[in-house]
Amino acid sequence: MPRIIALDYGGKRTGIATTDPLQIIATPLITVETKDLMDFIGTYFRNEEVSEIVVGQPTRHDGTFSDIEEHILVFIEKFKATYPTIKVHRINEMYSSQNAMQALIHSGVKKKDRRDKKLLDSTAATLLLQEFLYE
Repeated sequence: MPRIIALDYGGKRTGIATTDPLQIIATPLITVETKDLMDFIGTYFRNEEVSEIVVGQPTRHDGTFSDIEEHILVFIEKFKATYPTIKVHRINEMYSSQNAMQALIHSGVKKKDRRDKKLLDSTAATLLLQEFLYE
């Protein structure tokens, strides 16, 4: 079975999570510089079969989208043009960073290690993917 990946897209970095081949477990994969995201995806897709991606949708409390949304939409259009057979899903990512921090705290990650933004981003992507899997 192909994997599903999730992206916590950011202006500087994008956290990436993936499922196991049976699409049961979501785990952090990596955090990459956003400017390198399409290159990373190309390399990853050459080595792994992926059927779907989940991209966070940054929503504010009033229901409007954060400023980064327009950059995400540009990325999605480029992605769809490059990989037309892979389904793209959107999922609300409100509180994803706060929830990721709480998950790191509860899992016993040391305070010094929690300061690593890359760890936070890949954990946020994992939580997005878990939410998608259990919807």
